Amino acid sequence: MDRLEQQINFIIEIDKTKEIFRQTYISNGMRKENDAEHAWHFAIMAVLLAEYANEPVDVLKVVKMALTHDLVEIDAGDTYLYDAEGTKTKAQREMKAANRIYHLLPEDQGKELFELWREFEERKTPEAKFAATIDRLQPILLNDATDGKAWLEHDISEEQILERNVHTKKGSEKIWEYMQKIFAENIEKGKIKRR
Repeated sequence: MDRLEQQINFIIEIDKTKEIFRQTYISNGMRKENDAEHAWHFAIMAVLLAEYANEPVDVLKVVKMALTHDLVEIDAGDTYLYDAEGTKTKAQREMKAANRIYHLLPEDQGKELFELWREFEERKTPEAKFAATIDRLQPILLNDATDGKAWLEHDISEEQILERNVHTKKGSEKIWEYMQKIFAENIEKGKIKRR
């Protein structure tokens, strides 16, 4: 198989992200978003909000993380942030998927995307920390826009939200402060259960 054919096969394969539905509703609350929509939204947010990163970041690298971080869900499925059982096997399922999906590409590109995915998951570099912040901000904004629809549907508590979002301030203190305001307003409105 030549390089172009490998790239085209990968492009067709990743179209499957449009079939992976998340638990977050789109802003009008009519349906849940899919992974492709989430990645697009995340990428635009990274471009627009990069000025709020705690450290200078390579925005193109963050955009690449945004667009490729959930491709593993083609095989591994989406694991809802607050799914304690699913989280137990998430890393194993996603590693297996990463080994297959990113390596459909020519070796150099497959290696680059696999390493970007690992960097994103490890959250150690400025780009990965900021990307993780934006990845968490995106569904919070949509939950707020839908009057807490998914939070109510899953009976999410303040404790769960704070526990699962604790690392977000490592990418952006400013965005973390903004998120806390959203949490407080939704707790007050009864959309997020109090501790």
